Amino acid sequence: METTRIIAIRHGETTWNVDTRIQGHLDIPLNETGRKQAERMALALADEPISAIYASDLTRAWETAQYLARIQGMEVTREEGLRERGFGDFEGKTFAEIEALLPDQSLRWRKRDPEFAPAGGESLIALRSRVVATAERLAAAHPGELIALVGHGGVMDVLYRAATRLDIQAPRTWQLGNAAINRLLWTPEGFTLVGWADTQHLDDGTLDDSAISGTLPDGPARDPLSAE
Repeated sequence: METTRIIAIRHGETTWNVDTRIQGHLDIPLNETGRKQAERMALALADEPISAIYASDLTRAWETAQYLARIQGMEVTREEGLRERGFGDFEGKTFAEIEALLPDQSLRWRKRDPEFAPAGGESLIALRSRVVATAERLAAAHPGELIALVGHGGVMDVLYRAATRLDIQAPRTWQLGNAAINRLLWTPEGFTLVGWADTQHLDDGTLDDSAISGTLPDGPARDPLSAE
């Protein structure tokens, strides 16, 4: 089977990212910075021969994907399997609030207990199973092609670990930046890492932020856990 190339992208910034507030499955839109990040990401990938774009159906990822879709002249396919980890009772709370209100659960979360799930949420084991199965299914549908997967910090973390064969409990030493460009390969043998956390497009002042402004719908490396 031919190799599938993958560009994996975390959504642009939200106000809750800035506040270190857990989003999970709550539907939080991009902030102004996030929209600019998404715009620059799309411009950086304008010449890539992308065959399909898949995105989480949560607004922050869906809106990010729309910038890429518009500049590529294609549609986005909704994929619930690319959603962020469900955090149940943690959702809507800041890191500090979780630590103060739920100290025992906070400790298990920070230690990356694979079986721990906040009430109403997902464990790391469940998240990994969902994300890997989704990414494998989508990649298998596009042999020899390049696809884009737009999701969340937790999704990016799972893909990085799958591609590097790192244990689910291994401490995170890599970045999960908003609108960063990450590249992987997939074959039936699994994922391989090609490049990670490319943010040059976010720092390059020569990019024209207005290049695709007005053509898209308006939308409303911090602590490593800020991915969630």
